[in-house]
Amino acid sequence: MIDTVIFDWGGTLTPWKTVDNHDGWRRYTSVAHVDDEERAAGIAAALLEAETMRWATTRDTHVSFTVADVLADAAAEQHPAALDAYREFWVQATHTDPEAAPMLTALRARGLRLGVLSSTAWPAEWHEEWLRRDGVLNLFDACVWSSDLPYTKPHPTAFRAAMAAVGATDPATCVYVGDRPYDDISGANAVGMRTVFVPHSDIPVAQQVPVDVQPDGVIQRLSDLPPLLATW
Repeated sequence: MIDTVIFDWGGTLTPWKTVDNHDGWRRYTSVAHVDDEERAAGIAAALLEAETMRWATTRDTHVSFTVADVLADAAAEQHPAALDAYREFWVQATHTDPEAAPMLTALRARGLRLGVLSSTAWPAEWHEEWLRRDGVLNLFDACVWSSDLPYTKPHPTAFRAAMAAVGATDPATCVYVGDRPYDDISGANAVGMRTVFVPHSDIPVAQQVPVDVQPDGVIQRLSDLPPLLATW
């Protein structure tokens, strides 16, 4: 029997949106170095390179990182107002799918535990502020972000941390829902969870890892999840 459903965030609960990461860092440095355009441009380029390298390391070793790590790698100062501007830039990609709330409400009505596990460099409070804004934070028993963990998906410790956070003990009774075959489907399968694939994200080539994996289910929209799980 299924008693727990854990979701990926970006590309799953939040529809995928392709955004230029360099533009985000330019927003940061335009505030941090408002009077020096040349320096702002140079540091933005360094931040993009540092972030790209961090994601490459994460892909290969699954070691997590934070925004603070990227700033340190690029020898960029931590500037509170610039960080606010950077966060505001990314709001465009944070809006929860309108089908999420009714879907989650339906699953909670069945008594299922619900959680989030996301690989992210952003702080937990950013994500939870956005989930609260969209009226869905209270529908989860717990949310786990890799920025608070030593490893990201598909490392097994990330999935086990999410299980522990929602109070689940048996991976065989858990379902993971995600949009990435490697990070989400293979990672969850490896710890014994069932998996549901949401195949709509345009994942950057540099973040893709070829993997031969078969999800237990595929859905085209979040509203398809409750009827699928009802058959399991």
